[in-house]
Amino acid sequence: MKIDAVDLFYLSMPEVTTDADGSQDALLVRVRVGPHTGWGECEASPLTCIASWIAPMSHGACRPVQESVLGQTVDDPSDIARIAALLRYNSMDLLQAPHTFSGIEIALWDALGQRLGEPVYHLLGYKAAHPKLAYASQLFGATPDETGRLAQAARDAGFRAVKFGWVGFGRGSVADDEAHLEAARAGLGGEGRLLIDAGQIFAEDVAAAAMRLPGLARAGAVWLEEPFRADALAAYGALARQGSRVRLAGGEGCHSAAMARNLIDFGGVGFVQIDTGRIGGIGPAKEVADYAVAKGVTFVNHTFTSHLALSASLQPYAGLADHEIAEYPFAPCDLATAITVNHILPDAEGRIRLPGAPGLGMRVNPPALRPYLRDVAISVDGRTLHRTPDLAD
Repeated sequence: MKIDAVDLFYLSMPEVTTDADGSQDALLVRVRVGPHTGWGECEASPLTCIASWIAPMSHGACRPVQESVLGQTVDDPSDIARIAALLRYNSMDLLQAPHTFSGIEIALWDALGQRLGEPVYHLLGYKAAHPKLAYASQLFGATPDETGRLAQAARDAGFRAVKFGWVGFGRGSVADDEAHLEAARAGLGGEGRLLIDAGQIFAEDVAAAAMRLPGLARAGAVWLEEPFRADALAAYGALARQGSRVRLAGGEGCHSAAMARNLIDFGGVGFVQIDTGRIGGIGPAKEVADYAVAKGVTFVNHTFTSHLALSASLQPYAGLADHEIAEYPFAPCDLATAITVNHILPDAEGRIRLPGAPGLGMRVNPPALRPYLRDVAISVDGRTLHRTPDLAD
């Protein structure tokens, strides 16, 4: 089969705010491979990705993403890896390329799975997809009382694990943060798993992050996620060596498997969190999952947007029974919910299961997306390089 077409759709809520909520817009990708249609999603700036898809070549190592993709043959998983390698070489100076290709790569796996009549996790070598314990991923409340209410709401909805992040955490005093942690624990109850995301607030300030560790331990937090910038490996390593029972988590900022391996080897994380919509797709994420297993590190997905992205992010570690926790977009924007007809819903035990249908097993819902579709036209010297395609499938 040949890749006949790749269509990029910029979707957005009517109003986008400065909240750390990545579900406010989306770049949806549709690929046509022979008679099959695959869908994917990038975790990146939609317009920037569209530009990298069609941008005129700057030189031999800075070519548009489309030059390495269109017309390529996709008959088995090795073809997807071959295309990825070609892209890395042709677009090594186009820094947005891995983000853009992530959604395309996901869509290629979806189409290939449909062609072969197999779910993607089978194509990755897993015999079965094990259930994962979904954690409700949400932002801290503006006050401790609001954080407590949010935790209680997630608990009432059946979740056995909750993650809070961003907003004011790390911006005020240690006492302020501990008040939120205590409220989150009270709302979640004694048995629930509590996870905390610092949103890179401490940059490389190890001392400031370390001051939060005792409060995190008292609240029974499983991990402290992204206390530092994604590339601050020395800071990660220094904090990890302090020996707290609260392990470090990170990896959503990795845009290559090598970055994730470095975070494991030099950053000392206990949990590596990979976003298939950012790292280059499902293939590189599977590489990281395999490496994590070998290093005794727990692999976790990163997903804060749609259930299409959720399905893609679960595939790389679907067959790892001991790597059981999964990020779940608990309260995304309406746009993210509308992307698919079907959704991956927690059961009575708070666990989620991948669909066993071919590909990603998700059905995109074009009619529901029309209110969010942005009309984009990009031209250079009067020649149109991109125009929003027809969303009708």
